[in-house]
This record gives sequence, structure tokens and C-alpha cells, in this order.
Amino acid sequence: MDRGEPLHVGVFLSGLSGGGAQRRSLLLARGFLERGCAVDVIVVHGEGPFRTALPSGARLFTLEPHAAHLPLIRRIKGLWVLSSLFALARYLAAVRPDILLSTSIPANLAAVWGRALSRTRTPIVITANLNLTQATAKWGALVAKSLRWLIAHAYSSAQAVIAISRGVAEDLLAVTGIPEERIFQIYNPLDLELVARQSRETVDHPWLVAGAPPVILAVGKLKLQKDYTTLVRAFASVRAKREAHLVILGEGEERARIERLIRDLGVEADVYLPGFVENPFAWMAHAPVFVLASAWEGFSNVLLEALACGCTIVSTDCPSGPREILADGKFGYLVPVGNDAALADAILAALSTSSQREYSVARAAEFSFGVAVERYLAVLRRVCALREEN
Repeated sequence: MDRGEPLHVGVFLSGLSGGGAQRRSLLLARGFLERGCAVDVIVVHGEGPFRTALPSGARLFTLEPHAAHLPLIRRIKGLWVLSSLFALARYLAAVRPDILLSTSIPANLAAVWGRALSRTRTPIVITANLNLTQATAKWGALVAKSLRWLIAHAYSSAQAVIAISRGVAEDLLAVTGIPEERIFQIYNPLDLELVARQSRETVDHPWLVAGAPPVILAVGKLKLQKDYTTLVRAFASVRAKREAHLVILGEGEERARIERLIRDLGVEADVYLPGFVENPFAWMAHAPVFVLASAWEGFSNVLLEALACGCTIVSTDCPSGPREILADGKFGYLVPVGNDAALADAILAALSTSSQREYSVARAAEFSFGVAVERYLAVLRRVCALREEN
């Protein structure tokens, strides 16, 4: 395929309910459109707060498989995404995009299996968002080993894998055995203009007025991976030594457990969990300290976004992403995973440190949106060219 010829790209994601992977996929879709591509955004479910973020010019295809509405399947995200593979196969057979780009483990599996069912030659490029070793370890040794084998077998059917950090790429090589030449490492895109614009919006909350105690902010789904229980314990230690508030933006299945811990530690008056917030950047602009307590990540866009808003960063040194983003601690504090005492000490140090806003913003600017889009397109064009040669 000629490098100048526009591609017809299908971007497949679980839905529009909010989250870093969805935000990144829609941002890439916008970048592809701006560079002359035709773009289809294919989702399992079409409703959600990110529906308004669908880029102008993209065609939205909602798969809405009947099986996804069955009680057992509906409760487990991975299952309802996988239930879409027959509908995805019908899309591929009918529309025949030049290439399909997918994100998240369930969507990646649905993409490669859906392509097989479609009997088309549509190339599949999958995005690896997580460290597979860490993400599967929670299921126990036997299940984890089986999951890794299944994922490795499926991923080997893709024409290319894009890893969102060096750590993810290295883990993929070790776990899946996919040839190194088919794995490409591309950092997630950051839309600095959007972050800057939305960070200037006002947030009406009494904790953000001048003279109020500082807000310690975290953003992300309330799920086990984010280890908010360690963050809450760390905050209780911080609160015992100085006035401060903790705000966690996000929703998820761990809410009840987190709220119970907040009550048990007696800090409910100083912790706010508003759920999913469409514009977290306005909160970041008012928070002197941003904390990522995750047990594992793939890259962590939210760290970049917080840097772009001028926050001082405290992060666990989890696999993978934070150490790369923070340049081995040059641009923020790195602490061990699951260590609430170390996390509390770092938060107290960050609260006592003078703001280095310009320094943080300059670091975030190194991860530009335009560079990421061009690198993605280079991989997509290369894959399409190889298909034509074969």
C-alpha cells in the first residue's frame, strides 16, 4: 500500500463507559481522521459518557450482541466483550476495513477470533495495555498459566502487537514468545491542548477554595489493580499528622470495600468518592499532589495527565510505566507497591515540597499526541503492505 494512500481503520473497543484505554482509542481515532483516514469506531455497547467524545467524521458501529444481556455474562466485562466476536465477524465480512486495531485483553481476543470467523484477511493489530504476568497472577498459578497460554496463542495470530511501555513489551516477549519484530513499543498519546483547556474549567467544591487543606487526588476505576486500600491506609497516616483531603475519581466494583475501610479508619469526613468524572483535569489543576497506588499498570496515562496539570506525583514503582514516565524518580516520588507507610511518607514529602509546575508540564509535553499517531500509522501501513505482498 502506498504510504500516501489513506487507510480505512476499524478501531475496536469494549465500549464508551469511560477509562484510559477508551480515551486513548478515541484520541487515536481522531488523529487518524485528521490524517485523512476513514475511521470506524466499533464498540460492544454504544452508551456511555465517552459517546460525546466520539471524533467528528468517525462512523460508530455498535455490536450489541444478545448474549451480552444474559445475567451471568452481563456481570463479567470480559465475557460480554468476548460475546461480541460473532457480531464483530459480521462487521468484518460486511465492511472489510483495511485493518482492525483493538485494545484491552478481551477486545484483543474477540478481534483475532472474530477475524477467523469472518473468513477475511483483515490484518489485526492489537494493543497490549497491561503487564500480563502481573495482571494474571491474581488468579493463582494454575489459572494464570492457562490464561497466559490462551492469550499468547491468540496474540500470535495478530499481525502486530503494540505495547504501550517498555515494561509491557519486555513482558510480552517473555510470556508470549511472539517474535520481537512483530512487537512495537509506542507510548500512549497525550492531548495537551485538551488537558490544558479542560484544566481551566471550574470545579465547585468547598475543598478547592483558597485556604482549604490540600487535596490529595487519585483517578482511576475502583478495582483491585488500583490498590486504593493501600492509598486509604496511607492517607489515614497522613491525616494523623496534618490536615488534608483525599479525592478519588472513579467508579467500580471495589467501592463498597473501600468505603468500609474509610469508615473503619475514621477518615470519612476527609475522603470524597464522587464516582466517574468526565473532566478529571479540572480537579488535577487544583490538587497539589497526585497519587497512583496501583499494583500493576501498562503505562498509566493518568500520570502524564497529572504531570501536564502541574501536580507533584507520588506513584508506586509498579510494572509497568510509572518508572518510565517519571524517569526513575526524576519527575516524582516512586515507592514500593503495597507499602502504605512508604506511600504516606512520600505524600507528606510531596505536600511539603514547593510546586514545580513548569518542570512537570515540560515532562508531559515530551509525550506528544502527534508523535504517537504517526507511529501508530506507520505500524498500520507496514502491516497492510506486508499483507499485500503476501
